[in-house]
Amino acid sequence: MADNPRIEDLRRRVQKDPASIAFAQLAEECRRAEQYQEAVDVCRAGLELHHGYLSARVTLGRALIELDHLDEAQIELELVLSSAPENLAAIRGLAEIFHRRGSLAQALKQYRAALALARNDPDLERTVTELARAIEPKPPAPVTDGLSFEEMASEFMKHSPPPTVAPPAEPVSALAEEAAPTSVAEDEADITDPPPSGGPAATAGGAAPSPEVIASAAEVPVAETGTDLPQDDATRVQACHAEAESGVAERSRGQATVAALDQWLDAIHVARAQRRP
Repeated sequence: MADNPRIEDLRRRVQKDPASIAFAQLAEECRRAEQYQEAVDVCRAGLELHHGYLSARVTLGRALIELDHLDEAQIELELVLSSAPENLAAIRGLAEIFHRRGSLAQALKQYRAALALARNDPDLERTVTELARAIEPKPPAPVTDGLSFEEMASEFMKHSPPPTVAPPAEPVSALAEEAAPTSVAEDEADITDPPPSGGPAATAGGAAPSPEVIASAAEVPVAETGTDLPQDDATRVQACHAEAESGVAERSRGQATVAALDQWLDAIHVARAQRRP
């Protein structure tokens, strides 16, 4: 196969002037034409005179890779990256060296560095994706065991005990009519003519004050007491209120009892008012 005219022209230039920097172009054209050994020879001869020619050293490293001289190629490419850390060709060459050796983690690191510089390179994107899929752990699959929120709510409702229904409260009006005095006249009769000592005087909320206490309370002037009831009776009524409020299960019945006691006290107030001169 006849040589490329471009290669022939460059050869003549380098032979005419061995110190010419055209050697780098000649070596690259030889590499592209897959004439790897000539590319290596031309680069090494030219680099003897031009040590800092980085592009020629990259060409040398890539040609050595094709000849499978990986250790020598790595040395050349690392020399380039020490002076030019973002040299894309050197980074890709170093990645290929690691890839050929089977050092996939190091290869992936270099390929990603190259992709950061050449974001729209489809070959790099495909290589990075394939290596990442091969060596990096897959994300854990979502846990499907257990119950969803809706299923948990359904199970809770299925196994929970039925709600407790409070018994209907007795009508307050019936309890009040049963416990309260029916008229003012009857109240006066209760005050003026108390039942025999020791006899029962039941109300809806419990034992009523003694006849002696009621009679003495009716005769005490309002100006002296400052209230309409003696202190013992007021304390007893307050205790009845507190006892009715503290009962949770008997709340409705307690409210009816308090209402009956309030009506009983109102009747006493009316009786006292009628007895005053």
